[in-house]
Amino acid sequence: MTARILITGAGGGVGTLMRSRLAAEGRVLRLLDIAELPAAADGENVELVQASVTDMAAMEAAMKDVDAVIHLGGHSLEEAWEKILRVNIDGTHTVLEAARRQGVRRVVLASSNHAVGYVERANGDAGDYLFPRPDTYYGVSKVALEALGSLYADRYGLDVIAIRIGSCFEKPRDVRMLSTWMSPDDCARLFEACLSVASPGFRIVWGVSANTRGWFSLDEARALGYEPQDDSEVHAAEVLEKHGGELDPSSYAAKYVGGAWCGPDFDTAVKEAGR
Repeated sequence: MTARILITGAGGGVGTLMRSRLAAEGRVLRLLDIAELPAAADGENVELVQASVTDMAAMEAAMKDVDAVIHLGGHSLEEAWEKILRVNIDGTHTVLEAARRQGVRRVVLASSNHAVGYVERANGDAGDYLFPRPDTYYGVSKVALEALGSLYADRYGLDVIAIRIGSCFEKPRDVRMLSTWMSPDDCARLFEACLSVASPGFRIVWGVSANTRGWFSLDEARALGYEPQDDSEVHAAEVLEKHGGELDPSSYAAKYVGGAWCGPDFDTAVKEAGR
């Protein structure tokens, strides 16, 4: 079992869900976020660090005596290019370089379905190593994250696994998420597999549950030892009733892996240019 794990972005959505789920006897979770984190509960074996993933000195200090890193830090939604570049791209480089300098050999990176958002669903289920087709600046940052992970694996010998997360929430929030959902418990199972598998080198895997309506391959994740236990179908009736039935086949949500992010509402470049 990995003894000390650094989790960046520990105050975010996925990080908050993982705080209790990755706790284990004999394990220390070093939780890092730019925001102040909730204090340790009674008996909770955590170390709290308030710092930015863009601060190399702080990240090197946070890597001290760490066995593995789960990198969740960064903007989780579309943002202006300058923010995406600084936090998501430069921040990922800082995390990987700090890990290299401090001798941390295992890094798990939170990538996203938006790295391949413009892949059309008509082409069949999404394989593990789809060529990048990002749908947003955010998606571009996840392509860069994967490329940096590959570089640090090949050049410096780190074990790096990039997880293309679908949608990790307590429950699916819309009809599309019946296909993309990863339950928090399955997310923890996948992280545990990524932490424990021997010598993975560089891998890209999908982060989803065993959904009846799933669009994504689970082959590479299962090759790491991941065995999902949950299925969004248990929430289907509730979700379909709330959102008015099945997806319109002509909608962005149904047509593209990235869903509505492929539509005009996420055209950040045009918005920034004012035309």
